[in-house]
Amino acid sequence: MAGAALARAAQLWSLLDEMAEKEPQAYRRLLRRQRAEAERLCAPPEPHLCLRARPAGLVGGPLFINVCSWKRVPAPKAPRDPTPVSAGRLEEVCGEGDLYSVIDIAYNPDVLQRGEENPEKMEHLIHLTLKFVEERCNLILSYPYTIESFKFKGSLEMMQQRLKGRQVPTPHLSENTKKELTLDQLLHTMEAEDCSNAPVLLKEESTTHSKMHLIEEITSTEMPEKLSTPVYEMITVKDANKKPLKIELKIELPKVSSVSECDLRISKDDIIIEVPEKYKLQLDLPELVDEETTTAVFNKGKRVLFITVPVAKPDP
Repeated sequence: MAGAALARAAQLWSLLDEMAEKEPQAYRRLLRRQRAEAERLCAPPEPHLCLRARPAGLVGGPLFINVCSWKRVPAPKAPRDPTPVSAGRLEEVCGEGDLYSVIDIAYNPDVLQRGEENPEKMEHLIHLTLKFVEERCNLILSYPYTIESFKFKGSLEMMQQRLKGRQVPTPHLSENTKKELTLDQLLHTMEAEDCSNAPVLLKEESTTHSKMHLIEEITSTEMPEKLSTPVYEMITVKDANKKPLKIELKIELPKVSSVSECDLRISKDDIIIEVPEKYKLQLDLPELVDEETTTAVFNKGKRVLFITVPVAKPDP
């Protein structure tokens, strides 16, 4: 299994080297996109505000809810969609005569920004947060809550660790395997971190106040699996004057038995091929193309998809 992972990593590095040599512009765009994604995934959660509530019927101290901003948490795709949230574990703290509980809740920065711009939206988000904490921790909170003057309770480092979950240590790498293993370990580390905290969706309350669940928790088995990137080859066909005529794309899809499984989307400057639960490939095209005259042929025997996209003619 480790050998297969190394082989995939070596193949990916080979494809990247080939892209850097043959398609330098597309390679630079890929690097910029991957760098931006890495910055988003690696950015730590930041404290935004701290709520103080008290569990009903308990003798213990108050409960502090650290509401955080975290770029790793996705934003809702549409205004009426459920709001994704990431939560850390509930922790009891006792020290220097101070007894309290703390839990960390993280939202996408855009969600919190909309709350800052609209007090009603912030109040509603806080209400959903309290309901979520009650259900997740099996508590009943006494109202009203208070918003503390400080942004978070406890240690910033501990808050970030609780949200990030268990960390995967980086192995010792020898020089001759460092290049391949670094990529493979990075992918496995990101997968482990993503699975360490099962995502949660906060549903908006119905305007008719019907009895619907405000909070829907999705287990790790319900999360979409990471799709494989298929092996592909892209070339630009040029005429005798080296003017680009068309772009030819060859994609190996060994797990696909019929073209009906493939979802192909083409714009003037990029192409996306997706096979549900199997593959996803998104490429920036080196030239602007005429997407209306695209042709695609799937070879069932070889399980290879051939796509031909004519280059767009310049405006007169």
